Amino acid sequence: MVAQPRVLNYDSLPDHVKHCEYAVRGELYRAATERVAAGKEVIFTNVGNPHGLGQKPITFIRQVFALVSAPFLLEHPDVHRIFPRDVIARAKAYMKAAPGGIGAYSDSKGLPIVRQEFADFLQRRDGFGSDIDNIFLTNGASEAVRLGLTAMLRGPQDGILVPIPQYPLYSAAIELLSGSMVGYYLHEESGWSLDFEELERAVRDAKRQGVRVRGMVFINPGNPTGQCLSRQDLEGLVKFAYKHKLVLMADEVYQDNIYQTVRPFVSARHVALSMGAPYAQGLELATFHTASKGVYGECGFRGGVMELLNFDERVADELYKLASINLSPNVPGQVILGLMVNGPRPGDESYAQYAREKQDLLDSLRRRARAITDAFNSCEGIVCQETEGAMYSFPKITLPPAAMAAAKAAGKSPDVFYCLKLLETTGISTVPGSGFKQRDGTFHFRTTILPPESKFQDIIQRFLAFHSAFMAEYKGSTGHGTGARARL
Repeated sequence: MVAQPRVLNYDSLPDHVKHCEYAVRGELYRAATERVAAGKEVIFTNVGNPHGLGQKPITFIRQVFALVSAPFLLEHPDVHRIFPRDVIARAKAYMKAAPGGIGAYSDSKGLPIVRQEFADFLQRRDGFGSDIDNIFLTNGASEAVRLGLTAMLRGPQDGILVPIPQYPLYSAAIELLSGSMVGYYLHEESGWSLDFEELERAVRDAKRQGVRVRGMVFINPGNPTGQCLSRQDLEGLVKFAYKHKLVLMADEVYQDNIYQTVRPFVSARHVALSMGAPYAQGLELATFHTASKGVYGECGFRGGVMELLNFDERVADELYKLASINLSPNVPGQVILGLMVNGPRPGDESYAQYAREKQDLLDSLRRRARAITDAFNSCEGIVCQETEGAMYSFPKITLPPAAMAAAKAAGKSPDVFYCLKLLETTGISTVPGSGFKQRDGTFHFRTTILPPESKFQDIIQRFLAFHSAFMAEYKGSTGHGTGARARL
């Protein structure tokens, strides 16, 4: 008897589903999981997942969460002996503000207490407060980004400016929403800097193709590039978005991950509001943050947030309606986000330990960023810009002609071929640059700086040995690169 064809089969899937790609969990990740299934070691540097690579959580955050997740502990006679006073007070405040506790639904925008904590954080950070009605708590920043894009994209005639190299969330979400991604290239040789002539070029080209650009994404600090924008860059972005009537989408989830002092983090929100009229009142700005990044790395809780500035009230109401389809963002993630933006203050019982743990993590990340940049730039055929912020390094590789030919014979992009060989030889799992839509003719890969510092030098040595052997195997009479230090 012939089996009846599946009602839902590959051929019947919508094209936007089949065309959607997410390289961070793509071919290399699948190869890595197969390697794990075979009992072989894998070092997952493909995704910014700090705790997955051994980072310890901040004690204060988990102490408060322990109490809100098991509130009967608050009634235990030894609770004051086990937990600091400020931990107990914070847990009680959340329990009072969350009817039913963290196992109950919240408002679709999230708990008012956490939204107020985020509004207070914005006031401290930017010098300008926020109305909690403009704040949406979400299941990770990715959900907030998709919510914003859903409001802007009506079809392929609508475009979103996205930096290239880009984080694949944007290309995937735009594809699924049937919009058009309009790429603008960052300038690698000057530290992945912004080029406003390139931005104008991208808008003109889109218009010629019948695409109306409605929004613009920027990522600061950058992913996958690790660059930090200057205040002058941000002022230029504000003016550009206002001039072209664009919604500016500020992906600032790595704002705590800064490893240099030349370009400290400055929020787009602070810049826009400081510029006065017409920008402070006229620029439509959506800003995104998350507890998954920073030095906290609480990825599994999926605590994200979006704040809307100068949005039409009716648009905000429609976004609230869309958020309501999910009933509620997860409440544990909301609590973690609140603890991230409202940690202990000087004088609190937990402050000294909290400040020490946070600073130790940041100092370690700074050392790892320096070590990996120097290691890559010591290699033949690799040039790596400074890892100024975020969690990633994005080196450019120049491969010998024989390696290019071998990749072609294997049916692989050269960077995919290189990364697969790296995984096979060392167990180090990375993401090929082609997954980030790099410039044609260039090849890169992205790796995190998250493996624990106690193992970091060993991982670097594994990479250096692999790269040296790879180049020796494939190098012909031409095609060798340069290990010269990248210009800053």
